[in-house]
Amino acid sequence: MRRLPLRLLRSAAVASVRRPVPSRVGCPVPPTTQPPAETAIAPANLARWLPRRGYSQFASGFTPLQPKTLGSILDIERAKGLSPEHLVAAWDDYHLGRGHIGTSMKAKLYHLLEQRSSTCRYFVIPLWRGSGYTTMFMQVQMPHIIFTGLEDYKARGTQASPYYTVTHYTEFAETKDTVLVRGDVVFTSKLTDSEAKCLLETAHSFYLNDVRYKLVERFNKETHDFEFKDVLQVLDMPTM
Repeated sequence: MRRLPLRLLRSAAVASVRRPVPSRVGCPVPPTTQPPAETAIAPANLARWLPRRGYSQFASGFTPLQPKTLGSILDIERAKGLSPEHLVAAWDDYHLGRGHIGTSMKAKLYHLLEQRSSTCRYFVIPLWRGSGYTTMFMQVQMPHIIFTGLEDYKARGTQASPYYTVTHYTEFAETKDTVLVRGDVVFTSKLTDSEAKCLLETAHSFYLNDVRYKLVERFNKETHDFEFKDVLQVLDMPTM
């Protein structure tokens, strides 16, 4: 299959140089015999961690971190003549090894994500590291998803800085049934590229999988009934 020449894609400014990671890196599978690094979240405490109702900004630190426009990454006019397959292939190739995460999704799935996140904007995701996990707090503000560490969020609230931001580009949603997705790791000391890829895949799965989405709904709408161990179980992570 012919790939889109990379000259059609504009150079992206990289805040810091990161080691290239292999494409299609899967999420690590935790051993079932080892305990998690953090104690499971107590449901009774969750309500204190959720933002006040009606608060629209995740963190003050997000404002200056304006995401790149699609036009600053690729030549949109020239890309209009490409097939969806060629566009996606070039998008994936362009981001490989650049210190950013590049993926794509069908427009139907994007609209489902948009619909579900409009009423359920927050969630917590355990990220496996070695012999345990660390928990990430996420907010969906379509077309963006923003992640920070749960411990940082508990300590600093809405002043917590994002570790990782994701932008969904919908310019080709109608014409090519394709939404391009780009992730940018803000703090490389907090999150590796492979962890960021895993985190994005997991976040999408909780909003797009009907069974997993029930946990997202419970976290946002029935906080007192939410059990973090249920999240660990669906991800095959050991619980205390």
